[in-house]
Amino acid sequence: MAPIERITLFNIPKAEDRARLLEQYKVLAKTAVKDGKPYILNAAAGESFPDPRNKGFNISVKTTFASMEDMEYYDKECEAHKALKAMVDGVKQDALTTFFQSVL
Repeated sequence: MAPIERITLFNIPKAEDRARLLEQYKVLAKTAVKDGKPYILNAAAGESFPDPRNKGFNISVKTTFASMEDMEYYDKECEAHKALKAMVDGVKQDALTTFFQSVL
């Protein structure tokens, strides 16, 4: 079964808040565990390049999970992700998340 790819986009107006979020993703990448073991297969996060097609979303994040169960754990139970969400909730103007299994 193909892994679950998750894309999250943020619109965060202040540069200092974007920097804080990216630092929080670095922490998450090192500390996110399930059953005592790392479970995120791959993670990438960064500032989006300026382009009218991004519609104001200025932070792009891609995370890869082995299963839908792992992604649901990330959404609902992961302490590292809870800390990140607590930080970003006060500074984001908007967010968009989608997930899929690649056909390639």
